[in-house]
Amino acid sequence: MVMPKQSDIEIPLLEVLVYLGGQGTPKEIYPLVTNKFPTITQEDIDERMESGGNKWTNRIQWVRQKLVDSGDMYSPQRGIWGITEKGRNRVQSPITTPSAPVNLVELYEDYEEDFKSQLLDKLHELTPRQFEEFAKKLLQVYGFVSLAVTDVGPDGGIDGYGRLKIGLATMNVAFQCKRWQGNVGRREIQQFRGAIQGTYEQGIFFTTSDFTSQATAISFQQGAVPIILMNGTGIVDIMIEKGLGVVKKPLYLYNEKVQDFLDE
Repeated sequence: MVMPKQSDIEIPLLEVLVYLGGQGTPKEIYPLVTNKFPTITQEDIDERMESGGNKWTNRIQWVRQKLVDSGDMYSPQRGIWGITEKGRNRVQSPITTPSAPVNLVELYEDYEEDFKSQLLDKLHELTPRQFEEFAKKLLQVYGFVSLAVTDVGPDGGIDGYGRLKIGLATMNVAFQCKRWQGNVGRREIQQFRGAIQGTYEQGIFFTTSDFTSQATAISFQQGAVPIILMNGTGIVDIMIEKGLGVVKKPLYLYNEKVQDFLDE
């Protein structure tokens, strides 16, 4: 069958959230939304995108993002989807709104912002170990070599290490990963620096959240090992730039210039 349009999934998704008591995880939500479409086939459910992701669940994710933007849904925390009071009202009194004219440039800008938000959600779904392995792959695309993730267990504040060749010199680098909801503070940066001081020339701190202003202020200090700070937004930007976990397709916009001929 033809896969349901995003607009057709909006109310069923909101209804599922009401059924779940107001919020739930994507794994809870996907099958319940699927049940709302009895004509969808197993072949449809199993269809993959070129990037390798599941096409059906990806469509539900886009609907969720659209509903967040419209105020019908929200995120109580990363990895949890919730319905707002506005969304509950919409379920009780569905209203069909007329379609607005499409501006492709604005549409792309909205798409890019939503896509980055989805990527960040995916990073939050990784286990701590998976996030460490991801950080290793990210450093590899930037030219780091001899990278290794430390063994699971107490690691002295170091999750991995490697080397970066700069001209004729080689720099020893260590990295640490925090898949956190809250921001990383000054204390965590100081502890990481203390763990690598004297052994590594540089540290890289990855987090899916962000850093406090105090943490940013001490990341570079005279006479101390510099710590490069990589927050969730920066990580997502690199993923898109380097094509790490992302498949890019060119899009073309056309502008007519017939007037050029008429002016001759």
